[in-house]
Amino acid sequence: MTEPVRPAPVLTPDTAFFWEACARGELVAQRCGDCGELAHPPRPMCPRCHSLRREIARLSGRGEVYSWIVPRHPAPIGFAEPPVVALIQLDEGIRLVSNLIGVATDQVRNGMRVTVEFAATAGGYAVPVFRRSS
Repeated sequence: MTEPVRPAPVLTPDTAFFWEACARGELVAQRCGDCGELAHPPRPMCPRCHSLRREIARLSGRGEVYSWIVPRHPAPIGFAEPPVVALIQLDEGIRLVSNLIGVATDQVRNGMRVTVEFAATAGGYAVPVFRRSS
């Protein structure tokens, strides 16, 4: 078995809950404890009402490709081939930058339905990646 090539995520006091959930195979987001607004990336204050009360909300892991690219130069570190980098519009309304897996670049389309999976990283963590769903 080979070691994961993806670097470990950087955990901060604001993001640790997200990366720990990913390591367990769960996709979560920050929800404001006052107004209920979902936010990603995690931050110390609600972007809508400025509350400091935060909750963790489990997400469905389903969404669609909003936009995508294949970075060519410079070569992405840790990948044999350039990955498809996509902005995923989750069904819950927030967007997440991730990678698409298991789909050829000529088959990727904006609006394509996707489902989350998790790819291992160095250090025993995982990152959310997305695969085409039916």
